Amino acid sequence: MKRNLHLLIIDPQNDFCDLPPSHRPHDPVSNAPHAPALPVPGAHADMQRLAHAIREGLHGISAISVTLDSHHRFDIAHPTFWFAEGGANVAPFTQITAADVRAGRFRPRDPSALPRALAYLDALDANGRYQLMVWPVHCEIGSWGHNVHEDVRAAYNAWEDAALGIVSKIAKGSNPWTEHYSAVMAEVPDEADPKTQLNRELIASLADADRIYITGEAGSHCVKATTEHIADHIDPSRLVLVTDCMSPVQGFDTHYLGFLAAMAARGLQTATSAQMLEELKANAGAVQ
Repeated sequence: MKRNLHLLIIDPQNDFCDLPPSHRPHDPVSNAPHAPALPVPGAHADMQRLAHAIREGLHGISAISVTLDSHHRFDIAHPTFWFAEGGANVAPFTQITAADVRAGRFRPRDPSALPRALAYLDALDANGRYQLMVWPVHCEIGSWGHNVHEDVRAAYNAWEDAALGIVSKIAKGSNPWTEHYSAVMAEVPDEADPKTQLNRELIASLADADRIYITGEAGSHCVKATTEHIADHIDPSRLVLVTDCMSPVQGFDTHYLGFLAAMAARGLQTATSAQMLEELKANAGAVQ
């Protein structure tokens, strides 16, 4: 009996991949090679393994969903939002807490944003999941860095042609007032913005799957947050983390390993891309 095998690819975008020169075209404005804004060590190889599994196992894949980190340049988690004490720029990979802001160590560039920024930081503290991290400007909507890794896109295009199907694209992160690691919901949902609230459509699209293979970048952040939220709504034993198709942000290895351990304790399975491919091939040959 053919099974419903759903492939979920989280943020397979250029800005997250440590791309070699072959995958970095020249910027027509600067004439310099495009540079990923937030490259995750190992991500390019992850995406190539994923692309290979899609191409070789495409007849066994029932559905593919791709999430896309989609930000504006001005964002509460970008340096463009903040000043440090004395008016200095805030360096990427700086963490900011409500206490820091109240102490004057950081302030929004726009003074009128202070009450809302403080309310957000207080809500983050109350949630206890993350502290605000100032990331480099990344995955800006419309930019090269926002685009999907070319090998992955070519592979899922081949699946679309063979299946006469459409890869579902799920955008997240366009609200500049909240971090949106998880494709299921923002860290602090905005009551006025449904896009930041629980993505019931995504959950429903995954709910009928016999197995959901989870891949993408980065294992320490967006994969982690999305998986945690999915596991709150779907039987965790149906979720499979494909561990050689994801990597952590540099310096966050401990967070990633803790995530894998916590998910295993909840009943999630792990697999390599080769093991996933075996299952896809077996499913391709199964009777409808």
